[in-house]
Amino acid sequence: MQIAPSLLSADFGHLERDIRACEEGGADVLHIDVMDGHFVPPITFGTVVFQRIRSLTTLPLDVHLMVTNADHQAELFAADGANWISVHAEVCPHLHRSLNNIRSLGCKAGVVLNPVTPLSFAMDAAEAADFILLMSVNPGYGGQNFIPSFLKRCETLRSWLDANGLSHIPIEVDGGIKASNARDAVSAGAEILVSGSGVMHGDIAQNIRALRKAGTA
Repeated sequence: MQIAPSLLSADFGHLERDIRACEEGGADVLHIDVMDGHFVPPITFGTVVFQRIRSLTTLPLDVHLMVTNADHQAELFAADGANWISVHAEVCPHLHRSLNNIRSLGCKAGVVLNPVTPLSFAMDAAEAADFILLMSVNPGYGGQNFIPSFLKRCETLRSWLDANGLSHIPIEVDGGIKASNARDAVSAGAEILVSGSGVMHGDIAQNIRALRKAGTA
């Protein structure tokens, strides 16, 4: 199990402090939610802020592109030091090409599905992906409540991957993850837990340790 604190819920006025706290707490990767104001309503991180984040940490950076021009943005963030880049099936008409392009840029490639997007999109693209991100909220805003139907979707996808020789592909979960539901997500097959407010509100390092303990209990 890996823990990926989402910097969307960090204090942007004290970003370095919060990144250091993530490191202290044992975070495995930092999750960067890139929103364009089009695919989702808000606008968040651009490449200028991302460059600063990259300069502050050696942790892998997991860039989640919630944008309509994902192919172009993937190239920009890869050039600035992204390690993982995920794109939404809902906005990539040539999904295999998009994923292969991310890999060609030297990054791990992920495919993202919104809560009601059919799992078949991930299944059909799985061989071109290094991980699959299932949203457990509708994307766009931090602090939302976990959607319970994620658990069944995750179980179904995990079983399909295992049955089709793709056990090496991890499932990432993003949305409403806290210590109170981490074990359920892991039991359903999630291996990478993204947590924003569940980590960033309060003592960050302590929250990460509590999340890991809950997920492995």
